[in-house]
Amino acid sequence: MKTDHPIYLYLRSGSEAFRVLSGGLVLEGPYKACSLTIKDIERRLDGLVEPDGHSGPTFVLEFQAQPSAKSLYNLNTKVGLYGEEHPDREVLGIAVFLRAVDIPERPSWVHQNGSPIRCVALEPVLQELLAREPDNPFVAVFAPLIIASDAELSERAPALWQSIQQAPLAQDIRETLSNVLEFWLFERYKDKTEEEIWAMLNLVTPIQETKAYQSIYAKGEAAGEARGEARGEARGKVITLHRQLTRRFGPLPPWAEQRIAAAPKAQLETWLDGIFDATSVEDLLGGEERH
Repeated sequence: MKTDHPIYLYLRSGSEAFRVLSGGLVLEGPYKACSLTIKDIERRLDGLVEPDGHSGPTFVLEFQAQPSAKSLYNLNTKVGLYGEEHPDREVLGIAVFLRAVDIPERPSWVHQNGSPIRCVALEPVLQELLAREPDNPFVAVFAPLIIASDAELSERAPALWQSIQQAPLAQDIRETLSNVLEFWLFERYKDKTEEEIWAMLNLVTPIQETKAYQSIYAKGEAAGEARGEARGEARGKVITLHRQLTRRFGPLPPWAEQRIAAAPKAQLETWLDGIFDATSVEDLLGGEERH
């Protein structure tokens, strides 16, 4: 399951996201989160949480979705490299795993008191939080990663979605958490169509009224059954892309709808992968002048 972009996006939501992801650490004072590549050796930090205007510690976070024996050495290297570039800062590492059994034994000093690296197993932490704080939107987004039963996740999905929509959040944070939950549901249920997942969430979207939908649907119908099936798959990606772009940036301009409608499946997939890093519709699709 893809995790890098959603985790980075999630961390940008603020201190509550950090508390959940770090297994209970509470930030003292204002902090800002980003993702960073150490250019000299092209080492990318999954998440960097830096103090904003005070001398508190900097946290380097590494999210490990799959078991890896070298993951703690990898994080230790990144902590050292960042500390080398910023020797005036206290730099600590947080290694986040889905399951406790995935945490490597080596290096053994990581597991001793006073270690600069903290290991967090999300599954037990989030299971407890999900039971204790079922309406916490920062916990709800992780449900597709920690609820093992597909039937249970499908049953709870509408309530999880509503916990994000009804929480007293700033609109940009609400959209971020909604995007992360939706993204992980699509990753979890690869055998379901976009319409089936939205139905799972009890979402009713008049997407069929958009120019992009109508263009794709018309082309699929006119080209015959074989081509129609291929276009039908692309149509689902068009709907997803249109939905997420509209949620992040508002109504799409006509040129953007036309470009999405005309794009091949591979291009649609590239845009969907890049939506978490995009700062605007133009940034993702290339701008009106390229149309």
